[in-house]
Amino acid sequence: MKTANAALIVVDVQNDFCPGGALAVAGGDEVVPPINAMIPEFAACVLTQDWHPSDHTSFASQHTGKAPFDMTKVAYGDQVLWPDHCVQGSTGAEFHSDLNAVAAELIIRKGFRRGIDSYSAFFENDQTTPTGLEGYLRSRGLSSLTLTGLATDFCVLYSAMDAVKLGFDVHLALNACRGIDMDGSLSAAMEKMKAAGVVILE
Repeated sequence: MKTANAALIVVDVQNDFCPGGALAVAGGDEVVPPINAMIPEFAACVLTQDWHPSDHTSFASQHTGKAPFDMTKVAYGDQVLWPDHCVQGSTGAEFHSDLNAVAAELIIRKGFRRGIDSYSAFFENDQTTPTGLEGYLRSRGLSSLTLTGLATDFCVLYSAMDAVKLGFDVHLALNACRGIDMDGSLSAAMEKMKAAGVVILE
C-alpha cells in the first residue's frame, strides 16, 4: 500500500555513473533492481538527472593544467574537477536502460548552468539557486522522502542534507545507493547524514 505523503527520490542513475561510464561508481548498476522494486510503494517517484553543457566549469578539461579530481576555486567556493560526464543529449547522460524511468512523475535536471555545479536535488552548489523540487513536493503534500541512487557520498549526501534543512522527513535506502569513497568520503558522508537525523534503512 502506498504511503500518501511519501516520495522516492532517485538520484542520478545515469549511464556515466554506472560501470563503463565516464565517472563510474563501483556497482552503480546494482541499485537499479532495488529501486525498481521500491517505486510502487510510494505516492510519487522523482528522478534527478545530471545535465551538463559540454563546457561545464566542473570539467577538468575546461581548466588548463588541471586533472580530474583536482580541486579549484570557483565563485561559490571549492570545486572538485570531474571528467567530462553527463553531457546534455549524450548516451552517458541517459538513465540506465533497466531503470523504470517511465514511472517517474518528475525529472529534475541539474547542473545545466555552465558556471555552477549541482550535487543536490534541491539546490545548485551555490546553495541559493533552487531546482524547483521543494516546491513540487510541498504542492503535492509529500513530506517523507526516501533517497536512493548515486553517489552516496556526493549527490545523495547533498540531497539528504538539504532535505533535512528544508524540514522534510528523510530516509536513506542504503541497499539502493552506491558511493565513490574518495579518501574516506563515504564513511564521512554516512556520519554527516546520521548526525543530521537522516534515518538509514539497511
